[in-house]
This record gives sequence, C-alpha cells and structure tokens, in this order.
Amino acid sequence: MSKRILLTGGAGFIGSNLCEHFLQKGYKVRCLDNLSTGRMSNIQGLLEHPNFEFVEADIRDFEACVKAVQDCELVLHQAALGSVPRSIDRPLDTNAVNITGFLNVLWAATQEGVERFVYAASSSTYGDSKELPKVEDRIGNPMSPYAVTKLVNEQYAKVFGQMYGIKTIGLRYFNVFGRNLDPDGAYAAAIPKFVKAFLEHRSPEIHGDGEQTRDFTYIDNVLHANECALETENEEVFHEVYNVAFGERTSVNQIVKKLQLLLSEKDPEIAEVELKYAQARKGDVRDSLADIAKARRMLNYNPKISVLAGVERAIDWYWNDLK
Repeated sequence: MSKRILLTGGAGFIGSNLCEHFLQKGYKVRCLDNLSTGRMSNIQGLLEHPNFEFVEADIRDFEACVKAVQDCELVLHQAALGSVPRSIDRPLDTNAVNITGFLNVLWAATQEGVERFVYAASSSTYGDSKELPKVEDRIGNPMSPYAVTKLVNEQYAKVFGQMYGIKTIGLRYFNVFGRNLDPDGAYAAAIPKFVKAFLEHRSPEIHGDGEQTRDFTYIDNVLHANECALETENEEVFHEVYNVAFGERTSVNQIVKKLQLLLSEKDPEIAEVELKYAQARKGDVRDSLADIAKARRMLNYNPKISVLAGVERAIDWYWNDLK
C-alpha cells in the first residue's frame, strides 16, 4: 500500500515539482497551499490524478495543519515566504509564515506520529560566513529576517527530534531554478526574471557588478535529494541538515550571458540586448558554494545535472511557457 505524503507549499515552484515527482513514484500526495505565492497552474495537470488531493489552507492556521496531516505517514514541508528582499520589506509576514507556520506543521506532524518530516532549509543560513565551500556545521550570522527564520526552523527541528522523537531531515537548498519558477512579481527569482526580460527585448537588471557567485541548482537535483531523504534507511541521517546543490560556483554574469546566448539562437534580436547593472541589494551574500560531501555520504545524494545543462533545460521550458 502506497504511503501518503503531506506536501506543504505544493503549488509553489519546488513543491509542484515534488508533487509530480512523487505521484510518478507511486505515492499518494496531499498538497496544501494557500496560493499566496503558489499557482494553481503549476498543479493543474495533477488535479485529476487519483492519488492527488489539493487542500487550500494556510500553515498559519494550526487546526488546518492538524486536519491536513491526518492519515499522512510522511511530510515534505516546502511552504514558506521566500525572498530576502521581501523579508526586509515584510519581516512580520515572513516570521509568521516561516516560523509560526513551520512550528504549526511540525507540531501537528509530531502529534499525528508521522514517520518522517523532511523540510526545506536554506543556504541563507550561512549568513556572513566568508568560508568556501559552505560546510553544514560552520555558519555565520544571519544577514536578513528570512535567514533568521530558516535558522530557527533548523533549531526547532533538532529540538523536536530530541524531545519528541520525530525523525527530521533538513535540506539546505542553494539557488534552485527550473520549470515552474515564476518570473513575475517584485520578488521573483533572478533566472526567470532575466529570461523574461530577454524575451521582451528588455535589459535584464543585475544587482551589483554581476561577479557575485552562486551554487545554482537545477530542480531535478532537488527532487533527487528529497527522494533520498524520504527513502533512506540509514538511521544516522536524522536531526541533521544537508546541503543540496551541484557543488559548482557560477557568477551571475556567467548565467546571464549563457541565457542570452541560448535565447539568441531562438530569437537573434536578443543578442543585441544590453545588460543593466543596479545597486547591490541589502542582505545578499557575495559568494556561495556548497560542500555536498555530507549529503553524498549520508543520503547517497548524487546530483546529475550541471548548472549549464540545467540552464539549457530551463530555457526550453521558459521559451514554451512565456512566449
């Protein structure tokens, strides 16, 4: 008999991809989302699936969390209010969703006796640490309200594991991109915003000099990491956090120029679009690179898709979705 997963934030970018992935793996999936940042279009093709259930609810509502987690053996907690700039503009909202909401889901899962609670952590937890690559047990001071909330999530998960015995695994995502990543809105992620600007023959806006580096991570590597976390039989993995990335450092300028090159093959006018540079954003780290040795060793995480290969796949999706 297939197990049921409660997947919070399931209509969002990462969540919707996880819903589809685990349905294909034979799981039953209950998707919870309040649609504040998630989109029904991301899960439209799943609504008729016999093992898929959509619940429109808010993780800030504890009773809704209790109801949603009933009969679920597993929880994949992806719901959050993302974006460093948004957290600077709206710290109360970020705290309410990312800390109170997280605690609601975790406590509901604990009371229901779920077998495993896997949650989305963040590379923002490394804060002002200059050390490269980033290693899980060495972090700096948070540089934004968002980073504070994600650090608190990790602490709650560890304490709950110690106090109540719930098996938790945190996955520190590094700059995830790919299909279903929304290019619209003030807080949209960089890569889809760049793509949309090029498609509209507008200059993409790069914050800072563009030489800041990130460990850009294609969505399929994240799906693989969640599968590893959900299915591992290694009892030593719990109550820990793991970096989820490709383990490769790429500058924003490199990404933008690769996007422009690939898109200009489809639309030659894009080659003439000039880049636009703006002031660096508050709270942004200068460089980020993950050490993924712990995830490889403990979870058997083995990412297959490089940054540039992921960009090529993302280009095809955005070309079809945005044109």
